[in-house]
Amino acid sequence: MGRRFSLTYPTAAVLLAVRNGHRYGFDVMDATGLPDGTVYPILRRLERRGVLEGRWEDEAAAKAERRPQRRYYRLTPLGEASLVEVIERFPALPRLFEPPRETA
Repeated sequence: MGRRFSLTYPTAAVLLAVRNGHRYGFDVMDATGLPDGTVYPILRRLERRGVLEGRWEDEAAAKAERRPQRRYYRLTPLGEASLVEVIERFPALPRLFEPPRETA
């Protein structure tokens, strides 16, 4: 595939978090357990390299909720293709994002 970014464990975790619906920085931090000093640089780097696409939410929505504007991310086609390598390299990682199983 010819990777255009470093596929570290934190990068793989961020990609999987975004794939699983965690669309903005704090949400990705909650999903992965990674600190902001790790998550935000990864999000910016992946966006610069075309793996993620980001967009700012409407300012009025943030003001209505009395919080800063969020930047929402989604996987690009390159990001979707990169998930194959994520799963090959870190096969147990996707299970961290699965809902807990019910026990009998």
